[in-house]
Amino acid sequence: MRLKEIQRTAHQAWSPASHHPIYLALGTSAQQLDASFNTTAALEIFEMDFADPSLDMKISNTSVFFRLHSIVWVNFGLGADGTGGRLVSGSENGAITVYNVEAILESAADAVVGQSDKHTGPVRALDFNPFQSNLLASGANDSEIYIWDLNNFNNPMTPGAKSQPAEDISVVSWNRQVQHILASANPSGKAVVWDLRKNEPIIKISDHSNRMHCSGMLWHPEVATQLVLASEDDRMPVIQMWDLRFATSPLKVLENHTRGILSISWSQADPETLAEQRKGQPYPVLEPTTQESCPPSTSGASIVQWCPRNPALLSTASFDGKISSSVDKISSSFDNMDPFGMGQTLPPLQVPQPTAQTTIVPPLKKPPKWVRRPVGASFAFGGKLSPQPVPRQVFVSQVTTETEFLQRSRELQAALQAGTFVHYCQAKIQSAPCDAEQDIWKFLMVNFEDEARVKFLRLLGFSKDELERKVGRRFWGFVFILIFIIDAELLIGVNVNYQRLTMFEDFKMPGEELPAQWTRSGHTDGLISQALLVGNFEGAVDLCLNDGRYAEAILLSISGGEELLKKTQQRYLDTQKNSISMLISSVVTQNWRDIVQSCELDNWKEALAALLTYAHPEEFAPLCDTLGGRLETEGTEKRSLQACLCYICSGNLEKLVECWAVQRDCSSPLVLEDLVEKVMILRKSIERLRNSEVPLQSPTLAEKLTCYAGLLAAEGSLATAMTYLPDNSDQVSGTGLWSLVPDNYTPPTPITAPVMGFQGDAGQHHDHAQVPPGAPQEPSVQVGVLKPYRDFNCTSSTLLQLLQQLPAERVEQREIPAEHMILKSTFDSLVQRCQLAAADPQTKRKLEDAAKRLGYLYDKLREQSLSPSILGGLHEISRCVGGQNYQRGLEVHTQVVGSSNFSEISAFMPILKVVMTIANKLGV
Repeated sequence: MRLKEIQRTAHQAWSPASHHPIYLALGTSAQQLDASFNTTAALEIFEMDFADPSLDMKISNTSVFFRLHSIVWVNFGLGADGTGGRLVSGSENGAITVYNVEAILESAADAVVGQSDKHTGPVRALDFNPFQSNLLASGANDSEIYIWDLNNFNNPMTPGAKSQPAEDISVVSWNRQVQHILASANPSGKAVVWDLRKNEPIIKISDHSNRMHCSGMLWHPEVATQLVLASEDDRMPVIQMWDLRFATSPLKVLENHTRGILSISWSQADPETLAEQRKGQPYPVLEPTTQESCPPSTSGASIVQWCPRNPALLSTASFDGKISSSVDKISSSFDNMDPFGMGQTLPPLQVPQPTAQTTIVPPLKKPPKWVRRPVGASFAFGGKLSPQPVPRQVFVSQVTTETEFLQRSRELQAALQAGTFVHYCQAKIQSAPCDAEQDIWKFLMVNFEDEARVKFLRLLGFSKDELERKVGRRFWGFVFILIFIIDAELLIGVNVNYQRLTMFEDFKMPGEELPAQWTRSGHTDGLISQALLVGNFEGAVDLCLNDGRYAEAILLSISGGEELLKKTQQRYLDTQKNSISMLISSVVTQNWRDIVQSCELDNWKEALAALLTYAHPEEFAPLCDTLGGRLETEGTEKRSLQACLCYICSGNLEKLVECWAVQRDCSSPLVLEDLVEKVMILRKSIERLRNSEVPLQSPTLAEKLTCYAGLLAAEGSLATAMTYLPDNSDQVSGTGLWSLVPDNYTPPTPITAPVMGFQGDAGQHHDHAQVPPGAPQEPSVQVGVLKPYRDFNCTSSTLLQLLQQLPAERVEQREIPAEHMILKSTFDSLVQRCQLAAADPQTKRKLEDAAKRLGYLYDKLREQSLSPSILGGLHEISRCVGGQNYQRGLEVHTQVVGSSNFSEISAFMPILKVVMTIANKLGV
């Protein structure tokens, strides 16, 4: 989209990146005429006011004596506010002039601050050093190149002896990464790279076809050894990308052009984006790595430049203007008169109309960097966020979203480490949101106190006295009779006072009548006496039972032995079917399972109280679990909470987890935290009683704790997460960590706003003298405080290995195809021979690196990802190495590199060349 436009035939220069507002300088172009044949020259500066929707621009100008071939805006001499600087122009008469920008903007008369006519011909090339803005390079006719110091403009230096044969210098360009490297190019397509420290050329590159007419040359913004050359020759309309490490042929050639390229401009904001102008066509934007182009603009141009401050701005300058209107203006200047005195008027000029060409340009696969997200971010294991707001700088930050979850986890961990369990339980009781939660924490706290069973009874609402009152006087009196041992002498040889032994009448239910057979007949008494006198206790007991004399029967059975006593008790209990008979039966027989399995669930407290009072330690836990299981089967939240209390009394971690998880959504971190708190506190109480560690054997519990550990790890608490992982990863089911975090987990709101504040705490940077302003910095790692949503994709066993630093599971590698094994054996043998022969440490280090980097080649052989031409070249190199013909091997290496995609071979081909060079030197 066009933002501003002005009719000028001029060279252009943008203000530096630090300059605000943005300005554009235009200098009248040499060897170009407009329709009015105006030969004056001017240097103009336009302000880019993009708030103004019109195409007009504000102008400040100054007159110059000669038209220009080149112009640059240097950030040398900028003011404290980043404005000003110097404009340097190269004119057609060989003069180089330096202008004070501030003076031009203020229309002052003393705008020129320096001038030199050192060059003997038109100055077509200018460029300033990005590291030292006072250094300027210029190029002109006869291979003239000068280096100027704006602090001392009168004494330029040369980069070395003139290249021969002498040619015009069409382009000069400073390297964007190394401050003492300069490149120059001739129209014939030859380029020379100069090292100013040595004052000599270090390499020359040229197209072997000799058809290239160089119109532009640029260094890669980030790769120090790469540059591009553009050709304006219609016979060879290409852009060549060269890598000086392989300078025998271009690294890449962009060939999708139909006519020559007039100018190129490489975006400093995106090294993948190159703007170019083709003859007679609007400019496209290319990506050198993919050779893709974006849709062209709607106006033709001859010179194109990116704006240093705003990467989305692009300026173009046209030397021929609009063809149709420009031709009409020139024709009208002659007024159809007889300009040559031939007696004929000038015929109308026939202008060939260019045929419109339809160009189908595919859309770019990715946008330029300046329209991408300003901050890229990657989430990593452990809740780490790695944004990259600045090229080559990585900020590693800890991001947290579950702050309450983390805080409660820290409190639990502190209690577990300090052993302050009672205090922790008291705090949980005080902060409990409901009575049921309070009851659970009260039961958990009792486990850490003495006489736990007695205190459990109190929590259930029973004391000993109250329990006696509720069960009844008859129950305790009957128990007293059963456990009271009477000496046999009291039962033999004395007359038993019947009235004293009919205590059983006290136990009959209110309103119950004694059976008719309970008559006190002398006949029955005589038979009982006879049986006792002869020692027949069993017969006496039978007579008493048949006569309904249960008290006498029980007393007599005591003297008849344990077997007779049990038989008598059972016969009595079988006849009793009242409300407390089951309880009496359980007390007498110590069979509490019947109570647990058949009591009304509304009386679960009474059943649990009976277990707390009478159950033996070895039976207590299973009976509590049975009662809890009955409560849990009803499926209500109320019964589940009651079941949890039973499981807490029994110390059953697994049952507690399963019961808790059924009624609650453990996908929520806070709900899972509730569960883990209770489980870990109960576990500690059991360990206190057993005086040993309690293993976690339940798969369900292991899964919940692993999920809990995953949440902690996602929040950055890796050390704490380790303590919750099960000892055996096989206890956890599922294929990945996502199976541990439930599917219906709702992540927190994603971070969509730009992450601010990175620069302030960026940490220590390493300053390098050769880093230009605004250039990419050296890689650095910064630590801040920030959390992502947990972005894991590893199995639970992998999680264990990461946290516990266990050896990683070995991954079986594929074999190198048999036909390529010769490459591995040959190159490995060559490295080994060189290592044995090498004496200096530097060579040994290179060979150690070579042994590692050749692994990239072997990986590609395993993957079978190399093209046939590369494989053929590698086998040829292998044969040369086998015959110790390293010189031929290096030649083949150059051919492979020159004809292949550099990204495909860059990991191993350079080191292979190093090894062959070392082998040739060592003679191995």
